[in-house]
Amino acid sequence: MNFRDRQILKIAVPSIVSNITVPLLGLIDVAIVGHMGSAAYIGAVAVGSMIFNLVYWLFGFLRMSTSGMTAQAYGRRDLAAVTRILVRSAGIALLTALVLIVLQLPLKWLMFWLMGPTPDVIPYATTYFHIVIWGAPAMLGLYCLSGWFIGMQNTLIPMFISIMQNVVNILASLTLVYGVGMKIEGVALGTVIAQYIGIIVALGLLVKYYWRHLSFCPSRFFSFNPLRSFSFHGSVNLDLFLRTVCLVGVNLFFTSASARQGAVILSVNTVMLQLFLFFSYFMDGFAYAGEALGGRFYGALNADAFRETLRRLFRWALVMTAIFTLLYMVGGMDIVRLLTDEQQVRETAERFIWWVWLVPAAGAAAFIWDGIFVGITASRGMLMATFLATLSFAVVYLLTKDTMGNNGLWLAQIVYLAMRGILQTVWYAKNKKFT
Repeated sequence: MNFRDRQILKIAVPSIVSNITVPLLGLIDVAIVGHMGSAAYIGAVAVGSMIFNLVYWLFGFLRMSTSGMTAQAYGRRDLAAVTRILVRSAGIALLTALVLIVLQLPLKWLMFWLMGPTPDVIPYATTYFHIVIWGAPAMLGLYCLSGWFIGMQNTLIPMFISIMQNVVNILASLTLVYGVGMKIEGVALGTVIAQYIGIIVALGLLVKYYWRHLSFCPSRFFSFNPLRSFSFHGSVNLDLFLRTVCLVGVNLFFTSASARQGAVILSVNTVMLQLFLFFSYFMDGFAYAGEALGGRFYGALNADAFRETLRRLFRWALVMTAIFTLLYMVGGMDIVRLLTDEQQVRETAERFIWWVWLVPAAGAAAFIWDGIFVGITASRGMLMATFLATLSFAVVYLLTKDTMGNNGLWLAQIVYLAMRGILQTVWYAKNKKFT
């Protein structure tokens, strides 16, 4: 295997493992509350988890901007910049978390208004929300540290923290619910405990493995150039935040448009989206490799290594596309049957499953370019590509919703995924980043 391929897999594989552990936690929480004697508990955890997934997803720019700029500074061997990025990212994360805590009441009202939980779920969801919100400093801090570790070419630490956090969460929730006798409060507290243990362990590993590499120089933090760097950091964060708003908007609209077609279509599309998410867990691993290695070689001005990394990443994208396309063509309906035993949903899914076959080919390039663009901090290019792709989604859906129904919705989704990759390819070629 090529040396560059080994570098890519060294970063991608731990990231893929980390990604796969994420949905397991939600399943365990649902399993715990599913034995409490009321369906309202399940609804409360579902609503609460969705709220925090959405909120934290919106602030995912904290990880991405930290990753890209750290990788570039690492490539330049600029330890002062590496340290400065870590400190300032942590400061932004802490400030953002405090704002979320202070504004928790209007945030809760807004999210409940958007999601519309039923009256029997609201009291339990409220309890869950007001406990888990106190984990915001730990979660956003972990975003920064994970991005920083990735920028430092290390995805083993984020993988370890992710697995450890899930184990702690499960053990703490089980202890509080079945040992202490709590109900929804036990599940919520278990989540918060795991989040703070996660950040404590991450800080401990930072000190153990990287403290001697950090360079603290107060005068450098407040000199003119670092302030310019901080301003740049802010513009990157804003671009990435707005890009995430576009992503969230498309996902929410897809769900809303599915729901308007009835419960069966909503169920079918929800199940089929799980196949897309499974593909994304693998492709995100290669995107992280693009962030780390692309940013490193871009910062070091090593054009040859950058171009080779880019070529190798797209070869891996082709391999993943072929594997998942074949998997979904041969076993897509078998996966659907594993996910649901509702006969009507299964039968309806057979009419639309072929759209999932197109997802890998349509979306693979977007994942790779996202990683590369994060690594070279081309946030404006990411934003514009995603914004225009979002517009294409809206146009295709509006033109086809009356004549094609759910097929039109999936056509809009496929066009949206493909346009993101195409537009980023055009942007990269036009701006001649190491071309």
